[in-house]
Amino acid sequence: MPKKLFFVKLISAFKLNNMNNLTSREIRKKYLEFFKSQGHQIIPSASLVPENDPTVLFTTAGMHPLVPYLLGEKHPLGKRLVNSQKCVRTQDIDEVGDNRHDTFFEMLGNWSLGDYFKREAVEWSWQFMTDPRWLGLNPKNIYVTAFAGDADAPRDEEVISVWQEQFKKVGLTALVGDPKQGVSENFRIFIYGKAKNWWGPAGQTGPCGPDTEMFIDTGKAHDTNYGPACHPNCDCGRFIEIWNDVFMQYYKAIDGTYTALPQQNVDTGMGLERVSMISQGVPSIFETDLFVPIMEKIRSLAKTSEVVSERILADHLRTATFMSADGVVPSNLERGYILRRLIRKAIRHADKLGIDSHNLFQVVQVVIDNFKDIYSELASNQTAILENINSEVEKFGKTLARGLKEFEKMSTQDKIGERLGGKEAFVLFATYGFPLELTKELAKERKIEVDERAYWEEFTKHQELSRTATEGKFKGGLADHSAMTTKYHTTTHLLLAALRQVLGTGVVQKGSNITAERLRLDFAYDQKMTPEQLKQVESIVNQKISEKIAVTMQEMSLAEAKKVCTYAMFDQKYGERVKVYTVGDHSIEICGGPHIANTGELGHFKIIKEEASSAGVRRIKAILE
Repeated sequence: MPKKLFFVKLISAFKLNNMNNLTSREIRKKYLEFFKSQGHQIIPSASLVPENDPTVLFTTAGMHPLVPYLLGEKHPLGKRLVNSQKCVRTQDIDEVGDNRHDTFFEMLGNWSLGDYFKREAVEWSWQFMTDPRWLGLNPKNIYVTAFAGDADAPRDEEVISVWQEQFKKVGLTALVGDPKQGVSENFRIFIYGKAKNWWGPAGQTGPCGPDTEMFIDTGKAHDTNYGPACHPNCDCGRFIEIWNDVFMQYYKAIDGTYTALPQQNVDTGMGLERVSMISQGVPSIFETDLFVPIMEKIRSLAKTSEVVSERILADHLRTATFMSADGVVPSNLERGYILRRLIRKAIRHADKLGIDSHNLFQVVQVVIDNFKDIYSELASNQTAILENINSEVEKFGKTLARGLKEFEKMSTQDKIGERLGGKEAFVLFATYGFPLELTKELAKERKIEVDERAYWEEFTKHQELSRTATEGKFKGGLADHSAMTTKYHTTTHLLLAALRQVLGTGVVQKGSNITAERLRLDFAYDQKMTPEQLKQVESIVNQKISEKIAVTMQEMSLAEAKKVCTYAMFDQKYGERVKVYTVGDHSIEICGGPHIANTGELGHFKIIKEEASSAGVRRIKAILE
């Protein structure tokens, strides 16, 4: 079938799925309004940099900021919550350029913290998807999945039964189908094992449970290269997953056994980009109103046309913009490395399109202008965002052409053949600033493999970066709320208050990262601390620990909190009700993290490093002995 005709048919099929042609803003607004009408409180999006989860570099799902409450802590706004959460995932970065994958996305989510469970979650999902007042999707094009059951947990008959009731309301039969037999008009519910319909636990132990996923049939013809029969989880592209309801009802112990949780939670997620794609009747997320202005600006700057490069450039610059707005700075470590990798890959694709990289700030400005009324941090941090992009353009743009030339030389040498050595790949990084992922992309285009093992051996020798630091954290999941991380969280409050006492009231927190081994605090200060100042800060913190002060918490309105927490960063978004933690007369902070009951539990505080984090921001790493 000619490509043009295929897309015409695909678009027509998409349009069968919706009665309403909604903009992304309308979808976001309707989602929040719908769940508010069901008793949910709207909470703001958290930062892309997780405050309370050391297991991930970025917020990868709406549940990450809610970890303490999913584990039983009381949320100040109650048991029913809803929001649109900024998220970043890079595990599918190599798929960006197709019709549905991206690295930054917005996750619409609603939660029950020990309140309603499966029936309400499924009924509301159905109502929001199909009711003309909301999304108005055609029920005939909806298919769902459920957990098949195994030795650990039974088949999810409750979810299957509730789904059958929903389909029956509109006169549709919904039998349970076998993925091997494929879909048909009457077989609309498909069951899968843990690989597809089970969430968690994040580590070896923790909360987990079955889930149910909702798919839209786009009408695309099945590609038999992916198997003889098509089903919701088929990779041929006919079905698009738009929503997932997770039911946390079990706890997995270290011995592998599963027991029922005392607090059963519901955690749902609907991707705004994919829902917009379905509602607007377009064949890719890059043709929704979330991307169209960005794509138009790219095409206006480009000298050549290449769809995949345009999409990668749009996605990576959009992601880099949001990362930068939340304080991430390009570097060779952790979050900064991911940001640098995205920007430099974007620069390379701009080069392929004939775009002068010095003009990429224009694309970034479009992203800022399109989203700043929804996410105010884009406007307030506009200068820092543009500086991040322009800095990488200056650093990488100068060496890109020479690096590409060197790569061509390396890849055509007879001694290499179909494999690029690790030493050569490392030279491209160390000399020309090519992240490994960019070298791999270039090699893939020429059907050459990269010796990654040898590359990382070279990397380790130069003590620049370890693979664990950059990739291992993306597994993610529920945060580590062990005794030590809880202690470090409270210690961070003591440290921040001590810094204000020693350095002045202009000190405000710019970020933190807590693990079971240490705390790390970024704070606004424009010069290196002296040894005397560091010793004084240590002394103050240890004095407060020795005083064995009670740590108290009080829930209050945001307006009340502003009166007592005079140093809080109120340019950040908070909910209407917040938790305020007080440590005697030493510290008072708005916080949602876990805390100890008394400072006497902490032990001896020691600063192990003080260094620059970025312009005007210092960083302290400290431990408890």
